[in-house]
Amino acid sequence: MSGPAAAGDTAGTGAATAWLGAVGLSVVIPAHEDEHRIGATLDAVREHLDARLGTGPGDWELVVVDDGSADGTASVVRAAAAEEPRIRLVRSEDHRGRGAALRAGVLACAGERVLLTGAGLTTPLAELDRLEQALGQDGQDGQDSRDDQDNQANQENQSGGEPPAAVLGRTGNRLVRALGMPGVPGFRADTCGFALFDGDRARAAFGACVLDGPAVDAEVLRWMRRQGWQVAEVPVRSTTRPAAPRRTPGDRRRALVELFRLNAGGLAVAAVFLALSVYVFHGLWADLDGRYLKDALQDQNQWEWFVGVATDNITHLRNPLFTTAQGMPDGVNLMANATMLGLTVPLIPVTLLFGETVTFALVLTLGMAASAWTWYWLIRRRFVHSRWAAAAGGALAAFAPPMVSHANGHPNFVVLFMIPLIIDRALRLCEGRNQGRNVVRDGVLLGLFATYQIFLGEEPLLIAALGMLVFSLAYLLVDRRRALEAARPLGLGLVIAAGVCVPLLVFPLYWQFFGPQSYHSVLHGDNAGNSPRALVEYAARSLFGDAETAGRLSLNTTEQNAFYGWPLLAFGVAVCVWMWQRKVVRALAITGVVALALSLGPWVPVPRTDVVLPGPWRLMVELPLFESVIEGRVAMVCAPVLGVLLALALDRIVRVRPRELRTLGLLGVAAALIPVLPLPLAVRERAPVPAFIASGAWKGYVKDGEALVPVPLPDPGQADALHWQVEAGFGFRLAGGYYNGPWGPDRIGIYGATPRHLSNLLRDVRYGAQPPEITPQWREQARQDLEFWKAGAVVLPFQDRGIELRDMISELVGRQPEKVHDVWVWRVGPGQV
Repeated sequence: MSGPAAAGDTAGTGAATAWLGAVGLSVVIPAHEDEHRIGATLDAVREHLDARLGTGPGDWELVVVDDGSADGTASVVRAAAAEEPRIRLVRSEDHRGRGAALRAGVLACAGERVLLTGAGLTTPLAELDRLEQALGQDGQDGQDSRDDQDNQANQENQSGGEPPAAVLGRTGNRLVRALGMPGVPGFRADTCGFALFDGDRARAAFGACVLDGPAVDAEVLRWMRRQGWQVAEVPVRSTTRPAAPRRTPGDRRRALVELFRLNAGGLAVAAVFLALSVYVFHGLWADLDGRYLKDALQDQNQWEWFVGVATDNITHLRNPLFTTAQGMPDGVNLMANATMLGLTVPLIPVTLLFGETVTFALVLTLGMAASAWTWYWLIRRRFVHSRWAAAAGGALAAFAPPMVSHANGHPNFVVLFMIPLIIDRALRLCEGRNQGRNVVRDGVLLGLFATYQIFLGEEPLLIAALGMLVFSLAYLLVDRRRALEAARPLGLGLVIAAGVCVPLLVFPLYWQFFGPQSYHSVLHGDNAGNSPRALVEYAARSLFGDAETAGRLSLNTTEQNAFYGWPLLAFGVAVCVWMWQRKVVRALAITGVVALALSLGPWVPVPRTDVVLPGPWRLMVELPLFESVIEGRVAMVCAPVLGVLLALALDRIVRVRPRELRTLGLLGVAAALIPVLPLPLAVRERAPVPAFIASGAWKGYVKDGEALVPVPLPDPGQADALHWQVEAGFGFRLAGGYYNGPWGPDRIGIYGATPRHLSNLLRDVRYGAQPPEITPQWREQARQDLEFWKAGAVVLPFQDRGIELRDMISELVGRQPEKVHDVWVWRVGPGQV
């Protein structure tokens, strides 16, 4: 505080400072230009406190902070203090703001409890009873001497029985509080307008905070929650329902500055994550029109198509869960594919303005950064105090080698920002506060979060749920009492969440599992589990990685699902040994080991031998839903596990007092992380769209309702034709395709359309097989296949083995093609073959 009376005004005579004993309740009132009402407020407070608490010198005190008023506010308070020594004035010569006034008043008071209220008494003091009941009779017991390590232990071991550190009065005027500062979205003003605090904790909190304006409320409450202290809210009556106070442009600017200061650390972390994400994808951003992620296989083509078809369906008011744009004539069940409608639909304006590739790159870049930030938020909220320790953990969770591998073309395994929010909400349910009120609220929010995640990616949610289940069972082993205490509120919350999810998801999930082109499980081969060597080797896009080695040990470049490297795994083991006394570390260790074991698949080959052992995944391989999971992906659970362990270690290391040990610890962290630092994703030149498509010449050959048949047909091995369709604005339909659909009478899921004789023949010849002798049987089969596809034209771009393909197709359809721009075209509509 500035001004000569910053530490306290002595106008109230020496009696104001004579009492040096304990004070039961301190009432702190900030005032500015309140001469017209402060006298009545002081009389009302004094009368109420005398009647309720007593007239003794230690029963209560009233501290009024005059924040540089130009009127007679200070004089009125001095006059009252002259009559009542328990009234004190703290005065600032300058108007510094509500935050500075509250801080000065709280630090000047001596109460075992501290009540904050306003000069207008919009909440009657009779409501204090509600706050005291919530704070608890033992809420004033001193518990402010815990150091950071004790606070971490409190966060980990608190069972929910400890009284809150503060209770906020929540009036019915929720709209005013939500609007807060006009012109500043999301600013919630005057949160502590009527609030009761544990005295020692209030002084610690306000003493640690620095904001002078209205954002001090958020700063204080955030600081308290970071210590692991409870902050409760209870409903109270309001004598008036005032409109939100008028604010000048200067007030709004100050609020914005304070909000920025309050969140500067988090914004800095977000900026670092965004920069790291841009670094990973900068090759793609350098030329969005001409470059393609080299290791994406056909997944970039597929996902850009998903973006485009969602936009096309919605803008034309068609069913967003189905399309016949590819896979003619059967179509594609979009709900049964990783279309990420939770993002592709909201980003339709971006797609319409800038195109599908921009949306694809934006989702990957912002999604990876947002995932890192929410992991950071969860880790800092639940496990550590150090911002940068949490940031390191969040970065590892989101930019670990498996995540970078999937960033080549699987946005659904990169955009995971909802998973930490779901985990946090589940942990809140475990705390079970406020006799079920929060359980209902948190259960509803959990249901909404899970519903949204379904539309971002179901398999990541399933794998995350598996990891959470393993962690819960592990915690049951290490802390049975607390786990059992959490079971009831968690179970109730899950029931509520299911009650929210089911009505919202019943139709989409029915469509997915029983609608057109639905399937039951996905064939992904017998070697989808991780090799044991993959757990300790490096991924292709890690700093120490070798693409050839990683390629031998993985399904493909987008499925390098482990590859954490032996230094990082060794570091994780060392952290677990070092912090084994912490229950959460033991539970994390069990979770990580189980996830790695499951990721090895149903059969585990022993390296350098011919021995094959049964793996634990055998117990799950035929379970509903899990039968479609690529088991190697379960190892991705270890990314956040290692991220939390890293954050816990760094949080401890930076507080180690011997400098030599601290340096040694940081060197160990560097040795574990440097080998797996991500490299930018490799890119290549994108194959140009044929001029026949780009110029719109196709419109003269494919009628409405007919399909264009590219040679070879699009499939998981070559799907450039999906990009043609996107560039043509979905003006034509495609035979074949790259998506998940049913195959055979059992409706087993496969990648791509059900193959036909002609599609197999065209692909075989394109990639080296000799054309067969064209017999009448072959011609008849070609006619049937073209008729099945409702083909309007067969299009052969100039390519390798183009002559062999051209001659063979000409024999099959019985006519020579037309040369149009850079393709050969055969009209094959009804009656032409």
